[in-house]
Amino acid sequence: MNTIPRPEHPQPQMRRDNWMNLNGEWDFAFDFGDSGVARKFYEKKELDRKILVPFCPESQLSGVGYKDFMAAVWYHRTVSLTADLLKGRVILHFGAVDYECRVWVNGRAVGEHKGGYSSFAFDITESVAEGENHISVYAADDTRSGRQPRGKQADSFYSNGCDYTRTTGIWQTVWLEFVPESYIQSLRYYPNIADGTVTVRAVTKGEGILRAEAFYEGKSCGSARTTVNAGGGILTILLSEVHLWEAGSGHLYELELSFGEDSLHSYFGMREVKIQGEKVLINGRSIFQRLVLDQGFYPDGIYTAPTDEALARDIQLSLDAGFNGARLHQKVFEPRFLYHCDRMGYLVWGEQGNWGLDYSDPGALKCFLPEWMEVLSRDFNHPAIVGWCPFNETWDYDGRKQDDDLLRIVWQMTKLFDTTRPCIDTSGNFHVVTDIYDLHDYEQDTEKFAGHYAAFAGGGELRESHPHRQTPLKDVPVFISEYGGIKWDVEGENAQSWGYGDGPRTQEEFIARYRGLTDALLDNPRMFGFCYTQLYDVEQETNGLYTYGRKAKFDMEIFKEINSRRAAIEA
Repeated sequence: MNTIPRPEHPQPQMRRDNWMNLNGEWDFAFDFGDSGVARKFYEKKELDRKILVPFCPESQLSGVGYKDFMAAVWYHRTVSLTADLLKGRVILHFGAVDYECRVWVNGRAVGEHKGGYSSFAFDITESVAEGENHISVYAADDTRSGRQPRGKQADSFYSNGCDYTRTTGIWQTVWLEFVPESYIQSLRYYPNIADGTVTVRAVTKGEGILRAEAFYEGKSCGSARTTVNAGGGILTILLSEVHLWEAGSGHLYELELSFGEDSLHSYFGMREVKIQGEKVLINGRSIFQRLVLDQGFYPDGIYTAPTDEALARDIQLSLDAGFNGARLHQKVFEPRFLYHCDRMGYLVWGEQGNWGLDYSDPGALKCFLPEWMEVLSRDFNHPAIVGWCPFNETWDYDGRKQDDDLLRIVWQMTKLFDTTRPCIDTSGNFHVVTDIYDLHDYEQDTEKFAGHYAAFAGGGELRESHPHRQTPLKDVPVFISEYGGIKWDVEGENAQSWGYGDGPRTQEEFIARYRGLTDALLDNPRMFGFCYTQLYDVEQETNGLYTYGRKAKFDMEIFKEINSRRAAIEA
């Protein structure tokens, strides 16, 4: 029996056979005074507590379960390496560490990183030796500083409203990778549906011949090779069979790559996203995006799913309710979740957990952009991601308005890096420059809600709830990217339980309200999608269609029937 938590390979698009999962029991220590560096904790061979990685210390699964603020925490792990493993380069990977991380190997500093959501790695070849090796990790986290994105992590002791339990330190898989001296560092895929090709852009360490072969259901569909002379190469594979990635059908190709002695397994999907007037086309078709808000929280693991199966199950629960995708809300989801989205044909919007950052401060750019660019680089190849949304609801910070240049520059850099997807500058408000105009509307009266968009449906102006701060754009796609949030607490009323507006008194009233709100959007010929709040309850927020424990509150066939019918824009 495998006792390592989350034993699966954490990066399915960059999977090498020669790797070592470092999840499991680590030494752990609190550092409430943030003085551990001065006290040289990185030289300690053991710490006073234990923790189960990759679960954060706030979580039940970690074995710690401490939910108050932690200025800093420390981890220690002993790893035994053989001479055979040390023949090439040794790369230490972290899926995510919240927030500021520093790493030592055998007492020697090997690197540091800022950003609680993006992945990072350090080459530790010069710091390891045959036999026992000591890895020490420091993580500092201050959700109240205004200088780091925290997403939906509460900035007060208690969870409240739509802020929940915090995550500190390591919360995704840690692993070692053993590669030759020359190896592939990163990959970007560019499918061309019209030509039936996929272009591979590789960044490499060293020079040599880069080879790639594509397979579909085990059958070879084409290959190509190129000579790499200056740290990178480009090759294009002409596919003998073209199978399109689409909503509900992943149709993924396997991709085998080699570069000298290095080899890795990957995959891609043939998918194209294009804006045509007020429509968002997927592979040339107008597909109404029936999205649901997914916060990515778990009762026992907080930010970290207890198992890989739990990730896939959340997607299936959404599909069972008639949704075809999700806004991955205020959190960068792990690559394993995106892999399941890819294979299940599930449309998602990639988002950053931006709340907590002081958007009014021009200095916020350096706290946000580097991490966001790492996210774009890591997740670029996922066909399930049909758009980016770096910010969400950039409300005033201590009474100060957002720095519009912050949003503009981040949008421009996103578009410069990724020309293949649309980007929303800030979902809901306050827009500066955007490919898509979206609004949030939690009106609970179905007639009033429909009335908000009746004139727009008939060719008139879009109603704007913040006309003093933003003006609707013309001839761009529009959707209501948050609505509903209907409260339904199956556990019974309590002081902490809340949703948007007054909760219905009966299941019949809930369903009628849901149907009325959703029909108003499906029947609007100028709306390309919707996003309902939300898929499941999170702690005190009880407006999910499922409980926090993922139990259905209703007969999901009813919601599947409401959500799945043909939308006006699809006609």
